[in-house]
Amino acid sequence: MARKPEIILGLNHGGHDTSAALMIDGELIAACEEERFSLEKHSTQFPNLAIQACLRRAGIKIEEVSRIAYGFDSTHFIREVYLRKAMEDAERIGFLINDIDYIKYHYNIVDTILKETHFQGEIKQFRHHLCHLASAYYPSGFADALLVSYDGIGEIETGMLAKGIGGNIEVVHDLTRYPESLGLLYSALTFYLGWRHHCDEGIIMGLAPYGDASIEIPGSDKTYAEIFKDVIIETGDFDYRINQDWIAYYEKRDTWVSPRFYDTFGPKRAYEDPVTQHHKNIAAALQDRLEEVVLKQLTWARKEFGLSRLCLAGGVALNCSMNGSIEASGIFDEIFVQPASADQGVAVGACYLAHKESNPKLTPTKNHDFYKGSRYSREEILQALNKKGLPFEEPVDIYQETAKQLAAGRIVGWHQGGAEFGPRALGNRSILCKPYPAEMKDHLNEQVKFRESFRPFAPSVLAEKCSEYFLIKQESPHMLMACQVHPDKRDKIPAVVHVDGSCRVQTVKTGNNVRFRKLLEAFYSATDCPVLLNTSFNVKGQPIVNTPEQAIDCFLNTKIDFLVVGDFTIKKENVKK
Repeated sequence: MARKPEIILGLNHGGHDTSAALMIDGELIAACEEERFSLEKHSTQFPNLAIQACLRRAGIKIEEVSRIAYGFDSTHFIREVYLRKAMEDAERIGFLINDIDYIKYHYNIVDTILKETHFQGEIKQFRHHLCHLASAYYPSGFADALLVSYDGIGEIETGMLAKGIGGNIEVVHDLTRYPESLGLLYSALTFYLGWRHHCDEGIIMGLAPYGDASIEIPGSDKTYAEIFKDVIIETGDFDYRINQDWIAYYEKRDTWVSPRFYDTFGPKRAYEDPVTQHHKNIAAALQDRLEEVVLKQLTWARKEFGLSRLCLAGGVALNCSMNGSIEASGIFDEIFVQPASADQGVAVGACYLAHKESNPKLTPTKNHDFYKGSRYSREEILQALNKKGLPFEEPVDIYQETAKQLAAGRIVGWHQGGAEFGPRALGNRSILCKPYPAEMKDHLNEQVKFRESFRPFAPSVLAEKCSEYFLIKQESPHMLMACQVHPDKRDKIPAVVHVDGSCRVQTVKTGNNVRFRKLLEAFYSATDCPVLLNTSFNVKGQPIVNTPEQAIDCFLNTKIDFLVVGDFTIKKENVKK
């Protein structure tokens, strides 16, 4: 009798970026974000649609799942956030009473999961930050590594530090707890600067290079940098304190900064207000202080534990400027950043932890394939094209034809294979164009993406050509490490060079993405440039496109000139108005 495969369904729910992942006998088969189906960016809905997509990609039914792994420990959460706090501080009793419905929801989460999924088997719960660590460690391929997670908040922890040794995770520091949170501080400043918290933090990172934290704040004798040293106060090798004189998110929901912060920095910027140099300086001070604190912690950890490789996860690990500073510092020989480092990646980590329980000998295996979302057959693509009644073609050589369009300066929508898991388009749900002239950046921001003019775009490069253009000492397949562009190459690829000479590069090997690699090779052959500008296939405020129909709609409603879906192409000039 054949052995039944171990099938684990991992879930992230209870906050933002809800998701599902599916693992069969230790192999990650599928991973999907609910937002790609609900079309609500950073969705908080129960990930029913993501679950169905995972099951569909694996070709199985929920009845075949061995167990569900849930990336949140509700008992730990209730005990630490409510019960322990209420015992220590009488005022927290009222907080507990006011949140009783929320507490009940988490207490009954297993029943909720059973009801939503119609699953009848075992459900295992794992701590949030442990899931983050596992999600980075096991696909890293590093037998031994330092494991670090920073985010807003898990159950009560806002970060975790561990050693990964021979496949086992040993937590060495988990005492950074709410309200001490680098992630929530970044969210607070995102809110203050006029954007959406838990959504637009990347905008602040992109704004920071335009600022100067070393100058004095208007009306103050302190520099921006000096104030932010008082906002984040280091209290130990791995510990810091968020000065509550400046920050107020701990007091009540949706109150992010304190009266003192407003007195010092002025009123909150409204979204429609101009972005001033003052705002840019605040962003610079925040980013500089984040990097300073993290680099000090990692430097000490490298010395303390002697581990030469680093795995990063948690929402803060999406800060590619910080990651680039870590890489450039030379503290570690190599870094792996989980491409879905925010909470969607928790579902993957939960799968790994559940598999580790039943397979204690599990060790890390290098896996850069995070194209684990929905994929569509030739027949499904043809059906979508015919339904829209659009004139499409099937070129003999899709790569040469697309490269010719790119070389001519046209904007290309590129929809291929399985959707990327995580916020970065890595060549399967991408908008592409040549990285020159510099005006391509402005055209994309204004006419295609409909977003702020200062926001940068990323380059994708043939991996073997990376060192000719970019100052980075390792591969970067998931576009999560910023680096400097060689000064003598900046005028050759100006549309992907940020104001400080940096970019967040994606290195592309055949083993990473065969079709995208072939397109880059064809573009290089046509232009002698091994770099393409690569941005996510969406417009501001919307999730990355998932289906062929969504790709077609985005193509029709923007200034994208040429659409490639699978083996088929559409030219905008052939579409009737």
